[in-house]
Amino acid sequence: MLSSSDFASASWELVVRVDHPNEEEQKDITLRVSGDLHIGGVMLKLVEQINIAQDWSDFALWWEQKHCWLLKTHWTLDKCGVQADAKLLFTPQHKMLRLRLPNVKTVRLRVSFSAVVFKAVSDICKTLNIRRSEELSLLKPPGDYFKKKKKKDKNNKEPIIEDILNLESSPIISGPPVSPGLYSKTMTPTYDPVNGTPASSTMTWFSDSPLTEQNCNILAFSQPPQSPEALADMYQSRSLVDKAKLNAGWLDSSRSLMEQGIQEDEQLLLRFKYYTFFDLNPKYDAVRINQLYEQARWAIVLEEIDCTEEEMLIFAALQYHISKLSSSAEIQDFTNESEVDEVEAALSNLEVTLEGAKADNTLEDITDIPQLADNLKLFRPKKLILKAFKQYWFVFKDTSIAYFKNKELEQGEPVEKLNLRGCEVVPDVNVAGRKFGIKLLIPVADGMNEVYLRCDHENQYAQWMAACILASKGKTMADSSYQPEVLNILSFLRMKNRNSTSPVTSSLENMDINPECFVSPRCAKKHKSKQLAARILEAHQNVSQMSLVEAKLRFIQAWQSLPEFGLTYYLVRFKGSKKDDILGVSYNRLIRIDAATGIPITTWRFTNMKQWNVNWEIRQVAIEFDQNVSIAFTCLSADCKVVHEYIGGYIFLSTRSKDQNETLDEDLFHKLTGGQE
Repeated sequence: MLSSSDFASASWELVVRVDHPNEEEQKDITLRVSGDLHIGGVMLKLVEQINIAQDWSDFALWWEQKHCWLLKTHWTLDKCGVQADAKLLFTPQHKMLRLRLPNVKTVRLRVSFSAVVFKAVSDICKTLNIRRSEELSLLKPPGDYFKKKKKKDKNNKEPIIEDILNLESSPIISGPPVSPGLYSKTMTPTYDPVNGTPASSTMTWFSDSPLTEQNCNILAFSQPPQSPEALADMYQSRSLVDKAKLNAGWLDSSRSLMEQGIQEDEQLLLRFKYYTFFDLNPKYDAVRINQLYEQARWAIVLEEIDCTEEEMLIFAALQYHISKLSSSAEIQDFTNESEVDEVEAALSNLEVTLEGAKADNTLEDITDIPQLADNLKLFRPKKLILKAFKQYWFVFKDTSIAYFKNKELEQGEPVEKLNLRGCEVVPDVNVAGRKFGIKLLIPVADGMNEVYLRCDHENQYAQWMAACILASKGKTMADSSYQPEVLNILSFLRMKNRNSTSPVTSSLENMDINPECFVSPRCAKKHKSKQLAARILEAHQNVSQMSLVEAKLRFIQAWQSLPEFGLTYYLVRFKGSKKDDILGVSYNRLIRIDAATGIPITTWRFTNMKQWNVNWEIRQVAIEFDQNVSIAFTCLSADCKVVHEYIGGYIFLSTRSKDQNETLDEDLFHKLTGGQE
């Protein structure tokens, strides 16, 4: 039998601070505990001692010194290592957070501070009706990011709160996300519980979402364009090194918000982090398509991504068109745009195939890989030599280009054979100047081999460009995506092809919106307002027939076709190098870029990657590729975990397939991005 003094020596006092939502200040409560008491028992004792009747189910213990949650309620204090000096906080797991969305709107909602960020983002996206949450993440911007905005707001009488969409009552509860009846895996529209009518499929994709139809409109429709003054206030010319610093703020997906020092009601950015947009469907993705369009729009208007002036005008014309359609009251619902039932569509497709007609997606004969052969001009940049293009006979076969002095020599030895697998393909086009060029950066042992090709006309360019893009990914022209790629390039060129004979002047007076709202401040400075308006309206002639969702998708597509699209930059120091370089991470490759000139030096494809890991002691990422190529670098502008997660995240996203339905293998994500093993 234990005497009472023995028992007293085995027990000790534990001080727990209680974060009570209704009280102004936190209270300390002292409990007498022993090492074999489990966490659940501590919480039970606490609630008994507080003696206030309320729902405590969301509360959990946070250990301040160790910076971790004690969520395993069956573990004892001894097993957790909790002793008398531990500072514990009894606090709600769900707290308010302000999120700036891609459309620069801020939503305030309740988010789990104890779940890992990957799961928290998934819950946020369910609330906001955004599918494919794995493509997004939370970014903590540098300290001065939100300050400019506030300075400007001081002149306005309205408080900043005006711009916040408050979803405070949002029922984001950890555990099973939604009961099976509410979240339909086959994406069939749910029914309104009040009046029994079918809910519109885009608006209530998750029917437990606190978004009312009106709120959803705010997220699914684009905002009116910002004034030129507001744009000028937000605009800063950024070097590659500056862009690299911005990317340091991505939160670690494998740790919770609380573990990463995020405070209650702090403001973070919710952004598309990975640039592979899987299964964009106008029927279910109204909010997702709009937020993607907005992220693309800001990237272009604030020159976060480079584009030519000609491209800037097309983007401006599409924005003008979208803002015109968005402000007209006729468009109430995206779903009207594609009301064809999916089953019907599949049946009609099957009918066409059975009748033996030529279906859209004809499969090529597998044994016969198509090839291109034509006269093109070639130029290799050398120092002190002016650009001189020379004509050769080119043959494109499989994933390589061979060229000969003329057609008659085709059966002999080529002048040179270029293997395009893993190369960079950059458009070099000016439609108005009838210039259709392709710039190829081909990886070789000591860097990049630069080759310029020049085509004679649009059709030739579209065919060769599409073949180069596919070959760079290791695909041939037999791939089913070849023809759509050709058509995509042609339609983009036609948008650029300004129809100067069209009567633009008459509509100039009717142009109701300031043209400087649609282009970057730097571009606006170069042109007079009237001249800019005329050029935007000229470009608008080519897109004026598009529906709203079609125009947004075309904008996203055009953004994707820019040479720098999808590159996220980090400042790194490669092993053995004496100077800093920029590392560009894309969905399928890594690029080493000269920090001073911005010129790519070497490209490595993920498809050739054998393994990658982190040496946590020296914070160095090491990657092995085929053919005994290995690289190692330390990150200077961010933690190496951020870069490691980017690489693993892209590899994880490449494993998605249509038949997965909507489920995600979260364990695989953490395995590929964790870097702990």
